Amino acid sequence: MFGALLRHYRERAGLSQEGLGLKLGFSKSLVAMVERGERPPKGDFTPQADAALGADGALIAAGGKLTSSRVASWFGPFVEEEATARARYEYESNVVPGLLQTGEHACSLFLGACPPLGEDEIEGLVEARLARQRMLTRRPLPDISFVLEVSALTRPIGGRAVHRAQLQHILEVSRLRHVHVQVMSPHRETHGGLSGSFVLLETDDRRQLAYLEVQRQNFLVSEQEHLASLFARYGILRTQALGPEESRKLIEQAAKAL
Repeated sequence: MFGALLRHYRERAGLSQEGLGLKLGFSKSLVAMVERGERPPKGDFTPQADAALGADGALIAAGGKLTSSRVASWFGPFVEEEATARARYEYESNVVPGLLQTGEHACSLFLGACPPLGEDEIEGLVEARLARQRMLTRRPLPDISFVLEVSALTRPIGGRAVHRAQLQHILEVSRLRHVHVQVMSPHRETHGGLSGSFVLLETDDRRQLAYLEVQRQNFLVSEQEHLASLFARYGILRTQALGPEESRKLIEQAAKAL
C-alpha cells in the first residue's frame, strides 16, 4: 500500500524513480524496491518524499503504519510459514542453503547475480536472509535437516577466506542438536534428488508445504499428491546420503584444504 501510494504521488509530480531518488539523496534502486514493497523506506526517506511530492502528510501517515518485509512478495507466504514451522527439510544441489549462509557469503552470491543488483537491493536481501536464520535458535526448537551435494560446498564463492569461514559456519550449525546436515557422497552414481533442489515444511498447525525454485521461477506447492511424493523423496535422500558424522568429517577436510 505504501509503495503504491508513493508511486501515485511520484507520477503525479512527473518524476521518474531516478529523479525522485536524486531529490531525496537515495538511489533509484531503493525507490524502486520501496514502490514494489520489497523493503521499507529507511532514514528520513518518508518525510522527505512527502514534502518533495506535495503529499500533505499522506505518506507520513501511511509510513507510520508500515509493516513491510525485506523479502520479495512471492516469497512472503513461505517465509511466514517458515518462521513458525515445526520442521524444515532441504535438499540443495548448487549453493549453500540460505539458512546456513554467512553474511559475507550471501553478499558475494548476490554480487554475482544476473542481471546485476543495486547496492541497496543487495543490502536488503542479505539482511532478510540473515533475519530468517533466527529459525535456527528460536524456541520451541524446530526439526531442521539439510542434504547437500558436495558441489554446493566446494564452489569458492567470495574467495578463499569467505569460503573457509562459510564451511566453518556450517560445521558450527551442524553441531546444534536439532539440526542435521548430511552430504551426498560424490561417488554415488544416482539418487532421489537428481531432478532438482527443494524445501519442505511442516507448519505449526501440521500442514505440509514445499518450495521449489529454478532460474528465478518460484513455486509454493500445497497439493497433497505432489507433497507426498516430495516428502517420500526426501526420506530416501537421507538414507542415501552420508551420515551426519561422516558428513562433518568431509566438510572439515574441505575447510582444512583451503
